[in-house]
Amino acid sequence: MKSTKKLLLLAVAVLSLTSCAKIFYSPDAVSLANKQEVVAILPPKVTIAARKKVDADAIIEQQKRESINFQNEIYSWLLKRKMQGKIDKEIQQLTTTNALLKKAGYPENPLTISEICEVLGVDGTLSSNFSLSRPMSDGAAIALTLIGFGGNTNEVGTTLSINDCENKKLIWNYEHKISGGLGSTHSRIVNQLMRKSSKKMPYQKQ
Repeated sequence: MKSTKKLLLLAVAVLSLTSCAKIFYSPDAVSLANKQEVVAILPPKVTIAARKKVDADAIIEQQKRESINFQNEIYSWLLKRKMQGKIDKEIQQLTTTNALLKKAGYPENPLTISEICEVLGVDGTLSSNFSLSRPMSDGAAIALTLIGFGGNTNEVGTTLSINDCENKKLIWNYEHKISGGLGSTHSRIVNQLMRKSSKKMPYQKQ
């Protein structure tokens, strides 16, 4: 009986650990973040799990659309918090960010964070990664779902990173996994991610 209880407690502990986020803070993260005035939200890198019945080009195009959607949602979320006085950074307009990056040939032409900072003329960058087990639920995603993506759960691996341009280094990183249903939207995924991560983000006013 005791051994059964121990196993149960161990299982609960393992589940708790696997559900926890991984957070990295540089020792000077808060002081460097406080010095930043203008921050750019980079286009998220999105990967969708490959399927044998789905054309690779279709997946690539879907990943590009997902990136735009996630970037817009992160931008909207941060602007809302800025209006609420919870964040005091100036967020560079996405049209400016994306136009300057496109002019520099990014992402086809890979750039270092230092080079991106120079191209954008900002003090900090917020980059992100979204790893999807299936496409999100817009028309194109549903079409892809019908031909090769089964199941009702979308496991989303997420990563957020803040880099300081002046010191050319990573000052904060947040990793977390989110489970979304078939009807999950970009807004819901981003809202869940940002609500959790912002509590530990050096941009958040305490």
